Amino acid sequence: MATSDAHRSVSLTRTSSGRYVAANARGGELAFGSGADDDFTPVELLLAAIAGCSAVDVDILTTRRAEPETFDVTVGAEKVRDDQGNHLGPVDMVFRVRFPEGDDGDAARDLLPDAVRKSHDRLCTVSRTVELSAPVRVHIESGH
Repeated sequence: MATSDAHRSVSLTRTSSGRYVAANARGGELAFGSGADDDFTPVELLLAAIAGCSAVDVDILTTRRAEPETFDVTVGAEKVRDDQGNHLGPVDMVFRVRFPEGDDGDAARDLLPDAVRKSHDRLCTVSRTVELSAPVRVHIESGH
């Protein structure tokens, strides 16, 4: 059973047709939609969560050595429609990180491959959950 420190949740509110706001317990809000406008779609949020989770891990591990000059991550996947329903195919993530010249930058550059591997193999909760295929249980609470 999950403890309160381990439990994660967000709430979702419909704001208009095809538009929603997700909120966390700390007061953060994120608007998204169905793709009819420039808001992120749920699939794009999933990809952003994968990239963001790994970026946080890699950033923490490498910036102990040097502050990056650039730090960009792209992630993409093809949408598949088959007998299993709609889903994404393999997700590809690319890190483009540049550190300054010098010993500290060299140390961060040397650490980068290991930091990316650790995030992928063990640290990133989002990509680990996707790869391990956590079941999604859906419930309906009767409303008034």
